[in-house]
Amino acid sequence: MLIVAVAALRIGQYHWRQGAALIGAALLVGAVLRAVLSDEQAGLLAIRGKAVDFLTYAGLATLMLFVTFTITGGPLD
Repeated sequence: MLIVAVAALRIGQYHWRQGAALIGAALLVGAVLRAVLSDEQAGLLAIRGKAVDFLTYAGLATLMLFVTFTITGGPLD
C-alpha cells in the first residue's frame, strides 16, 4: 500500500508515467507475495486460487508497465 500511496502522490504531481510504473511495481510485489505466502498469510491478496491470483497480478503488472513504457508524452525521470 505504501508503493501505491507514493504512486498516487507522483500522479498528483503530474508525473503520471512514474506513478503508473510504481503501480505496476506494486502489482509485481503483490504477485510475488501471493506466490510465496500461504493462503492464511496472504490475507487480502488471496482472492481465488494461488495460481489464478499470481497470474492475474502478474498480468496486470505487465500490462501496466507496458503502457507506462510505450506511451510517450510525460516525464519518466
